[in-house]
Amino acid sequence: MARSKKKPPFVANHLFFKINNPSGIRHKEVIITWSRASTIIPAMIGHTIAIYNGKYHLPIYIQDRMVGHKIGEFVPTINLVRHSINDNKIHH
Repeated sequence: MARSKKKPPFVANHLFFKINNPSGIRHKEVIITWSRASTIIPAMIGHTIAIYNGKYHLPIYIQDRMVGHKIGEFVPTINLVRHSINDNKIHH
């Protein structure tokens, strides 16, 4: 179910205050967050946010075309592993 249009987009409190605080964070500093459900707002453009994928914090540079998407969309949580072509286990 989609979020109500009456409400503003969800942004985690710690993330919102770090971005909107004029004396706190500069654009060069990396902001660490676990909130993958937060929506990217225009105030985040130009910041680097390290998003948790379940194992590591991966830094993502926020661009204007990312506005409106969720932060978690840009960091994959699983690594797809494929078998090599020369794998001898396949051919008995």
